[in-house]
Amino acid sequence: MSYKISQVALQLFTVRDACKTVPEFAETLARVKKMGFQAVQVSGIKLPYPDMKKAIDDAGLIVCATHEPGDQILEKPEEICERLKLMGTPHTAYPWPGTLNFSDEPTVRDFAKKLDAAGAVLAKNGCVLSYHNHALEFVRLGEATALDYIYKATNPANLKAELDTYWVQYGGGDSVTWINKVAGRAPLLHLKDYLYKDDKPTYGEIGYGNLDWKGILAAAEKAGTEWLIIEQDVCPGDPFVSVEKSFNYLKNLLGA
Repeated sequence: MSYKISQVALQLFTVRDACKTVPEFAETLARVKKMGFQAVQVSGIKLPYPDMKKAIDDAGLIVCATHEPGDQILEKPEEICERLKLMGTPHTAYPWPGTLNFSDEPTVRDFAKKLDAAGAVLAKNGCVLSYHNHALEFVRLGEATALDYIYKATNPANLKAELDTYWVQYGGGDSVTWINKVAGRAPLLHLKDYLYKDDKPTYGEIGYGNLDWKGILAAAEKAGTEWLIIEQDVCPGDPFVSVEKSFNYLKNLLGA
């Protein structure tokens, strides 16, 4: 496996509660850098972009990608491009489809058309739009899932994949199978373990749940995935402890 530890980033949504002010954000970034991270994904942080970028630069980190509001991506893609250029990354992902009915084919068809159109604008401006899945997209729509439909109905040049390993598993899919499905159009991958606890599934630190990380990373490398992004929506205690556990597991797995 030829992944470098510099390709392992942190999704800042994981530590969002420690990023409510610019000074808190700067302190969080310093802790993240000290752990060994070299890159972050900006998502769920409600601070001005110029302030965030300055703090990220001051911490010696880079932005590998962002999440932007879905309505803005679809309605104002040119503005998204300007934001990405400010942050110094070409990558963003459509983060959350809200109450969209994935069981209704006309609705999904229209959604895919809008994603494709927005992605075309981003691509024209040297940026990249990916789609971040949850479990909602794993409803059956004809002979496959709604997520299959979205990728089939869009141009790979316009819409890439930011698969989330936890949500793929939660939706009844298999991460390795899905990474293989979107090979060549999967620059970003959210790494999140799937833990069964107290008779229900929940989020786990990477390497402490049930997912096959050697298989997932091998598939990701073959698929051309550039960024391995650690995320944990909810942590059992201090999120920084969970983040460090995940990072150290990957560091050992990669032999870094």
